[in-house]
Amino acid sequence: MSGKDMSAYWKANVSLLIKLLIVWFIVSYGFGIILVEPLNAISLGGYPLGFWFAQQGSIYAFLILIFIYAKKMGELDREFDVHED
Repeated sequence: MSGKDMSAYWKANVSLLIKLLIVWFIVSYGFGIILVEPLNAISLGGYPLGFWFAQQGSIYAFLILIFIYAKKMGELDREFDVHED
């Protein structure tokens, strides 16, 4: 892979990572701490939604983001021909 391709690959990699970390921050910090009071007006499974995001939602979101990252990185690796067989 040429230096130009490697630079584009890492730029795309870091861009994806930043986007996913922003989503995780919004879910865990935003929903679990900042917006907890308005979300507590909604109930999910008998628990206030704000409490649920603080205790479980951010973990589930993180797990989903891991799978999204793995899928997108597989696509990115194939696009730049650095995938493993």
